[in-house]
Amino acid sequence: MLTRPPIPSPSVSAPVLPRQRPAGGARPAPRPYWRHLLPALALLALLTRLPSFRHALWNPDEGYLAVQARMLADGGVLYDTVVDRKPPLLPWLYEAAFALFGDESLLPLHLCAVAAQLLTAALLASVARRRWGDTAGRTAGALYLLVSIGLNPEDAQAATFEVFILPFTAAAVWCADRGRWCGAGVAVAAAFLTKQTGGAVLAPVLWLLWQNAPARSALFRTAFGFCLPVLYAALLTGPHRFLFWTVTGSGTYASFTGSELHVLFRGLVNTLIFAFACAGLVPPVLRAPRVARTGAADLWVWLLAAAGAVVLGFHFFGHYYLQLMPPIALLATGALHVLPARHRTRALLTSAGTCAVFLAWGLLAPRPELAHVRKVAEAVKVRTGPQDRVLIWGIHPEAYWLADRAPATRYLTAGLLTNYSGGRDGPQVGEKYAMAGAWPVFRGEMAARPPVLIVDDSRGKPFAPERVPTLRRLLAGEYEHLTTVDGAVLYVRSPAAGPPSPPSSAPSTPSASSTPCTAAASCASSASPR
Repeated sequence: MLTRPPIPSPSVSAPVLPRQRPAGGARPAPRPYWRHLLPALALLALLTRLPSFRHALWNPDEGYLAVQARMLADGGVLYDTVVDRKPPLLPWLYEAAFALFGDESLLPLHLCAVAAQLLTAALLASVARRRWGDTAGRTAGALYLLVSIGLNPEDAQAATFEVFILPFTAAAVWCADRGRWCGAGVAVAAAFLTKQTGGAVLAPVLWLLWQNAPARSALFRTAFGFCLPVLYAALLTGPHRFLFWTVTGSGTYASFTGSELHVLFRGLVNTLIFAFACAGLVPPVLRAPRVARTGAADLWVWLLAAAGAVVLGFHFFGHYYLQLMPPIALLATGALHVLPARHRTRALLTSAGTCAVFLAWGLLAPRPELAHVRKVAEAVKVRTGPQDRVLIWGIHPEAYWLADRAPATRYLTAGLLTNYSGGRDGPQVGEKYAMAGAWPVFRGEMAARPPVLIVDDSRGKPFAPERVPTLRRLLAGEYEHLTTVDGAVLYVRSPAAGPPSPPSSAPSTPSASSTPCTAAASCASSASPR
């Protein structure tokens, strides 16, 4: 027997009438959400990164990448005659930018960094909008950009690894949130190929997969999306060399031993700076669990994985903390969604205030180290010719780029040859702590094509020549003191040194027996995992 539907009570409010369709039956145009939001985010991204255009470069990582790009353009081979402990994606990006716009300026890369931050903000806004609505999307994008410069300007404004990790990590979570598992795997791979710690975003991706798609096919698609780009990059650069330089060859670099107090102090300072930048975000995140559940377990997994990436390596550089900013911005947005509106206003105003502080810091603070490197680069440029090779023994590879001179070795800093990398100031600095096989290659390079000028830019640091026997003997036997520039000592090749050895003594591609780290598979297992 059919029953009549219940009649609404008169006390119930009148229903909202549907919108009238325009003539012709066409659907009404959707609200221009992104048409309004994207220009606002773009303007905010450009504003927050204005300091990045103030200087030619911001830190040695930018200088290292710039010199690598020039070497690759001149026929260098990545992980052979051009080496670093980082994956290949960013050196290739620098090389492509130099090919398109010239290699005299990093302006195109700084603009790429603005675009990377804008893309990250837009992806976070999309995730937040899907979960909590339009207002949350706008809040997430704005909060992220406001805190994105909340570090020392040398860390936040440079166009280096962590900045370019961020859009890939946000894209990985965006894809996983929508069940696009192959795309999520590709995004995780891109983050890993930018810097190893970018792979930490795999944790929230797997969490979302476990929660929403337990089928084996989803796991297979994620694994396929991740493995394909990584394997392709390994094939392009040589599997054994790729494995060594990106994974297994950084055991001494990642060690905590030898500089505990120095590293802990740096970690404390950078943590306090980061906490100040997030002063508007932390209170709602801590308050919301007492108010309501926000359904953000995957974001907590993301934050914890990013925190693990900050700790990994035990160096606590400021730019490591950039990976924490996307998940904490989303967590704060989710918390503000369940809190009264006044909390959102307070969070935005507080974040704007801290952003203004960091913006002023970046625009007004002096850069004494950059001034020093400019002086050294000018001295090198004046005393050498365009075709001359030089050796700058220090931790500022940007001097090669500023001087427009080719390095005499593939090891662009003293760190790879002494383990000083990362500001280590303890006893584990010296020749015996170098990358496996590095010193035989270096001696071969010095014998085959000795530099016309050597710059000792150690300035009393633990890698000074008096603590490095091979370099000390090279300077004493073949070079003589020329001058001192702002604390850096310049040596010119002595006329009594004689002609260099035949080129055959330093092959461009080292043999497996002399340099396992560049050519043999055995080197991949000779060092502790990173």
